[in-house]
Amino acid sequence: MLVTGFPAGAFAANCYIVAPAPGEECVIIDPGQDAERGIEELLARYRLKPVAVLLTHGHIDHVWSVGPVCGAKGIPAWIHPADRGLLADPASGLALNVGQELFGGITFTEPDDVRELTDGATLELAGVQLAVGHVPGHTPGSVTFRGGADDLDALFSGDLLFAGSIGRTDLPGGDHATMLKSLARTLTLPDETVVLPGHGPQTTVGAERRTNPFLTGLEPAQRGL
Repeated sequence: MLVTGFPAGAFAANCYIVAPAPGEECVIIDPGQDAERGIEELLARYRLKPVAVLLTHGHIDHVWSVGPVCGAKGIPAWIHPADRGLLADPASGLALNVGQELFGGITFTEPDDVRELTDGATLELAGVQLAVGHVPGHTPGSVTFRGGADDLDALFSGDLLFAGSIGRTDLPGGDHATMLKSLARTLTLPDETVVLPGHGPQTTVGAERRTNPFLTGLEPAQRGL
């Protein structure tokens, strides 16, 4: 399995590309600010053909380039319906003055083909199997993608869980209590599960369970509890 990526733009949001192997089809996860050039370089380096863009949530640092990337490749974007409105109105996911300062006269629109993610669904795209987990708290429509094959025992956690930290909940749509419930469900994953976060370096579920100060006292909880 090929997993590669880079931190995109001033926000340094991790953009990932996942494929069964070089020379195959692939999926792109979270094409953030000015991500087009980095994506093109990786597609050329590994001779990949993208078939979909997957979005962990709708914040602008993760979806900035979704329109141009999908439009140029003629591919769909997948997002949870609770965050879909952020594709065309990203300022609504930020404090009003921050949104005004960031975007100025820039306008954003949905890609032509938007498909909605559901909790518990399994996506089979480009020869890659990814399980969708709805993990609200950072945003109402935040999701994770977990590899469903032995050679991809990894969780693309978006802004749910980072190495040594968790996602913020003080922006519009955020909720700390809901975030803790989502984190508790995530902690039911095996310790060896690699966490590929929306920002910063990779980690593992076990490392975060042991050392992440924001998880202190948080017990694993099965989905729905």
